[in-house]
Amino acid sequence: MSLAAAQHGFLSPTGVEVAFLLVGPVTLGAALVTVTTRQLVHAALWLVVALGGLAVEYLLLTAEFIAWVQVLIYVGSVVVLLLFGLMLTKAPIGHSPDADSGNRWAALAVAGAAAAALVWVVVDAFRTTWIDLGGPAAGSTRVTGQSLFQHWVLPFEALSVLLLAALVGAIVLSRKAAAAAPPPDAAPVAGAPGEKEGAR
Repeated sequence: MSLAAAQHGFLSPTGVEVAFLLVGPVTLGAALVTVTTRQLVHAALWLVVALGGLAVEYLLLTAEFIAWVQVLIYVGSVVVLLLFGLMLTKAPIGHSPDADSGNRWAALAVAGAAAAALVWVVVDAFRTTWIDLGGPAAGSTRVTGQSLFQHWVLPFEALSVLLLAALVGAIVLSRKAAAAAPPPDAAPVAGAPGEKEGAR
């Protein structure tokens, strides 16, 4: 155990650790509301709170670069793209009964299994690691950038293509809906029943 771990324990947490524990339930609650609400716009807005809470957690862990990437890419780009897609597809603003597929228990089981596997992997990987939250930042922007664009460049570009496909799909769906809807000031067809009755 390092010197930072020997100076204090779980019974004497620091201010940063207390803030980390306070932000965690807020982030978890926002994530739960995101996947349980039946209003699509509210789900997107609660997603902003969840992703913002993750950025705060990264910031408290002295990962400033990852925190600002979280804000710029996820909060500033992904959520804006989701809202843009909702507006283009004319998604309902209020209560949306179609947003519930009826498979809540199956989704809950899959989410619980995924969360348990993720927690187990993280705990097993960092079991003996202690982060000195009061010390200098552990990584620099240069090291993080090299790791991102050397080892993770393919998922990074795949995410860009996925977001572009989502935007194009939203535009196509909105144009199809606009073409299928009749114009509001369309003239009645000659010989229509209503016109004959009026002539009589």
